[in-house]
Amino acid sequence: MSRAALLVLADGRFPAGGHAHSGGAEAAVKAGRVTGAASLEDFCRGRLHTAGLVSAALAAAAAVGVDPVSLDEAADARTPSPALRVAARKLGRQLMRAARATWPSLELDALAREFPKGAHQPVVLGLAARAAGLGAADAAYCSAYESVSGPASATVRLLSLDPFDATGVLARLAPEMDRVADRAVEVARRVVDDGVDVLPAGSAPLLEIGAEVHAAWAVRLFAS
Repeated sequence: MSRAALLVLADGRFPAGGHAHSGGAEAAVKAGRVTGAASLEDFCRGRLHTAGLVSAALAAAAAVGVDPVSLDEAADARTPSPALRVAARKLGRQLMRAARATWPSLELDALAREFPKGAHQPVVLGLAARAAGLGAADAAYCSAYESVSGPASATVRLLSLDPFDATGVLARLAPEMDRVADRAVEVARRVVDDGVDVLPAGSAPLLEIGAEVHAAWAVRLFAS
């Protein structure tokens, strides 16, 4: 197992399309729920323990070899917002392109054929980690980190927030990312025996509502 592969996969410069998405931060900024570093931290914490946990568990389950088609169906069921489902599949398609070019894999090829318009991003992430020789914990950490680093980076652009403050938010959330990743791996191992119904289904209504509002904007900086 190469830990360097995890750095490549988690690197914001990996061409997986995440830079074009704000993880709900743009809608939250417009609604006045994110106005600076303190409210960004609250937003990221809420996202981490809801949508972030769900994504991390899906990624970890894919990394341990759970059927990705079943996981994709589970991801759909846990994403009520049509706008977020579209965004997740767009991100999945872009990540698939990058992962197949970086770590050629028969499993990635099969998933790409099954979902030509894109599987859910966390499922692709888990298979990409698997193709790179990484484990469930690596996939969970990568997913959990993405769930907060994307909004933090977007808020720097949206509010001209000091990048040092945004990085401080991520550093303060690190212990909670540890706990989310640990829980995600624990659940992923249960999925092997008990099926996808044991996956978390944390609800984030404001993210869902904000995504639908955001998708209707005529002008926006980010795709989601």
